[in-house]
Amino acid sequence: MTTAPLLVLCALGPEVWALRGGDWRGAVGGPPVLVRTGVGRRRAGTAVRRLLNSARGGYGAVVVAGFGAAVGPGVAPGDVVAADGVRDAEGHLYPVDSGPELARALKEQGLTVHIGVHHTADHVVRGIERRALHLQGALAVDMEAAAVLAALREVRPVLPVAVLRVVVDTPEHELLRPGTLPAGVRAWRTLRATVPALVDWYRQEPVDGSADLNHPTSSTLPQEAS
Repeated sequence: MTTAPLLVLCALGPEVWALRGGDWRGAVGGPPVLVRTGVGRRRAGTAVRRLLNSARGGYGAVVVAGFGAAVGPGVAPGDVVAADGVRDAEGHLYPVDSGPELARALKEQGLTVHIGVHHTADHVVRGIERRALHLQGALAVDMEAAAVLAALREVRPVLPVAVLRVVVDTPEHELLRPGTLPAGVRAWRTLRATVPALVDWYRQEPVDGSADLNHPTSSTLPQEAS
């Protein structure tokens, strides 16, 4: 059973806001540490390395959560995509073993869930590029998850990790710019509704991430950072 808190990483402030207001009762290790990393791989990678190297008590698991885009048919706005793998722009694939168990927990909350590969891009993906990513096996696209998983592999490879995106736009209904993503009220409510599933998933994790502290530590982070 895990005893350290859950570290939850989001790119945007509204994503943190949605998750902060969810029902975290019964969360193992107490309230989660919710962090806004900023948009993009560089910011996400830098943030997670700083967090993992500075937290005195460690974390029991890491969740990457927020809004995202679907790249193929059959996924509607408001659906959740739980990752069973994350691929970066260079083609490296990071397996995510938590996908099926997280999807089970999400479905128990009445959410519509898909399991598949997330592609982490360096830019907003539109049109024909989305179709190409779908043909390559991706189901959703984001701009941070691969950098988080690369940092975890480097700094804390034993930490359990889960990745989920609530779909805001699809190939049929593309948004014009990334800043409009948090405006999707349905997606915002859905993201908040994922919290009990995250609590349930984390409760099932057998690894205590706080045991994997191989570096000196310097400070305890607050329960929310940005």
